[in-house]
Amino acid sequence: MSIKDLDGKRFAEMVVQGANHLSVNAKLVDALNVFPVPDGDTGTNMNLSMTSGAKEVKNNVQLHIGKVGSALSKGLLMGARGNSGVILSQLFRGFSKAIEQKAEVSGKEFAAALQHGVETAYKAVMKPVEGTILTVAKDAAKKAVQIAKDEDDIIVIMEEVLKEARASLDRTPDLLPVLKEVGVVDSGGQGLVFVYEGFLAELKGEKLSDIPVSLPKMDELVSAEHHKNVHSFMNTEDIEFGYCTEFMVKFEDKKLANHPFTEENFRNDLSKYGDSLLVIADEEIVKVHIHSEQPGDCLTYGQRYGSLINMKIENMRQQHSNLVDEVQTPLPKAETKSKEKKEYGIVTVSMGSGIADLFRSIGAHAVIEGGQTMNPSTEDIVKAVNEVNAKKVIILPNNKNIIMAAQQAADVSDQEVIVIPSKTVPQGMSALLAFNPGGDLQQNEEGMTEALQHVKTGQVTFAVRDTSIDGLEIEKDDFMGISEGKIIVKNKDKVQLAKDLLARMIDADSEILTILKGEDATDEDVAALVSFVEAEFDEVEIEVHDGKQPLYAFIFAIE
Repeated sequence: MSIKDLDGKRFAEMVVQGANHLSVNAKLVDALNVFPVPDGDTGTNMNLSMTSGAKEVKNNVQLHIGKVGSALSKGLLMGARGNSGVILSQLFRGFSKAIEQKAEVSGKEFAAALQHGVETAYKAVMKPVEGTILTVAKDAAKKAVQIAKDEDDIIVIMEEVLKEARASLDRTPDLLPVLKEVGVVDSGGQGLVFVYEGFLAELKGEKLSDIPVSLPKMDELVSAEHHKNVHSFMNTEDIEFGYCTEFMVKFEDKKLANHPFTEENFRNDLSKYGDSLLVIADEEIVKVHIHSEQPGDCLTYGQRYGSLINMKIENMRQQHSNLVDEVQTPLPKAETKSKEKKEYGIVTVSMGSGIADLFRSIGAHAVIEGGQTMNPSTEDIVKAVNEVNAKKVIILPNNKNIIMAAQQAADVSDQEVIVIPSKTVPQGMSALLAFNPGGDLQQNEEGMTEALQHVKTGQVTFAVRDTSIDGLEIEKDDFMGISEGKIIVKNKDKVQLAKDLLARMIDADSEILTILKGEDATDEDVAALVSFVEAEFDEVEIEVHDGKQPLYAFIFAIE
C-alpha cells in the first residue's frame, strides 16, 4: 500500500484516530508530567485540546485537505488548555496554514507543513525550552523534510516521523535534568507520539486498541508514591510565578481602533508579567496562557483589545504543596454568585454533544462532558454543582465508573446534594423525567431512583480484543450487543447485531424505544432499524435522536 497524495477525508480520519489514541492514554501522559510546574495534567490538557480539534474536523469532513486543516486549527484554538495543549494547537495551526489553499498534499508538502507547524509553535512560546514537546516535534519534522527529498510515499514518511519522534522522546532526559533525575521522558512529547501513532495507523488502514498502552515501569509511574517523589523535586517556594492564568479576548472594533493588535507586540507586552507565556490569535480572538504573579494585570491588559471570555486562574503553589504533602484539601469553590439561588439544580454527565442537548431539553441545568474514556473528575463535578447556583442539587452520573466521583463531590459540597446512581444514559434520562420540582429532596431521591428500574438499556459497540465470556466466543472488532451491562449477542455486521439485540430486549410490555445514534452509525443504519422495529413490533413507539456519542454506534432505551 502506498499513498502519494493525502486528501481531506483521509487526513480527517488521521486526526480522529490520533485524538482517540491520545485520549485512551491520557492518564499515562498525566503520570509523566514534571515540567514546568508538576501539576499532573499534561495528558488531560492535550486530550481535551485534541478532542476539541477532532470534533471540529468531524463536523467539516471533505476532500479539500486545506479546509479540513482549517477546521482542525479552529477546534484546537478554542479547546486548547495548558502549555501542552496550546503548543499542540500551534503545531497544527502552522501545519494547517501551510496547506490551507491545497486540495490535497504530496509527501514533500506534508513534510513541509510539519516543519511550518514547528516554526509556528516556537514563535508562540516566549522562552522555548528544549527537551519538551517542541523538541520532539522539531526533530520529527526535520526527519520528514529529509526523507521527503527522495521518498514520495506519505506512509513511509510518517513511519520515519514516528520513529524519530520516539527517538527524540527518549533523548529528552538528556536535555532536561529534572526528567533524568525523576527517570521519565517528557510528558508533552509522549502525548505527541501518541497522536503520531494514531496518524500512522490510520494511513496504514489499522485501528489502534482502546486499551491504554503499557510502558516500562507504568505501575510505578501512576502510583501515588511516584507522584509524591516527582513533585518533591521542586520546592513550593521556588515557584516564582504562582498563578496559572488562561483567558481569551474577543476583539472589539472600538477598542482595536485605539489599540491596534499585532500578535508579536501583544506577546512582548505580556511577557513582562510572567513566564510560560503562550499567545495564539486569529481574526476574532486571542488566547493567552501565562504563569504570573499578577494575573489581574494580565487580564486588564487584555481588555484593551476587547472583552474577556473563558478565564481560568489556578494557584500553582497550593497545587504543588498539596501534591507534595499528599493532603486531601477541600476542592475549590466557584465564586459566590450575586443572584438568588434557585431551589433545584440538576447536574448530569453525558458522552456526545447530541445526548448533552437532549439532557438539557428535558431539564438538566449543567451537563458535564464525560463517560467511557473521559470520566470527569470529582473537581469537575463540584464545579458544575457550584455553577448551577441552587439550594439543592441532584447529580446523575450515567456511568458506573463515575458514581464514586459523584458521591465524593456530594460529600465535599456545601449544598444539599444527592446522587442518583444512574449507570447508563437511558437510566439518567428516565430519572430526569421523574424529577418533581415540587417535591423535597428525599421524595425526589426515592422517585428518581425508582425510575431507574423502569427502563432497559441496550448498547452496540465493538470488541477491542478476542475473548470468551458467558459462552460467547468474541473476536476483536466483532460488534457486541449489550443488554443491562451483559453481552448477549455478537455479529460481524453492525446493523444485524442491533436488530438481534432489539429482538432480545423488546417484549410485550415494551411501549417506547428511543434510539441514540452514535458517531459510527449512519442515517441508513438508523432507517434499517426503524423499519425492522415497525415490522416486528408495530405497537412500539419509536424516537430517534442523534446522540453523537463515541464508541457506541447505538444506545437503546426501552420503556
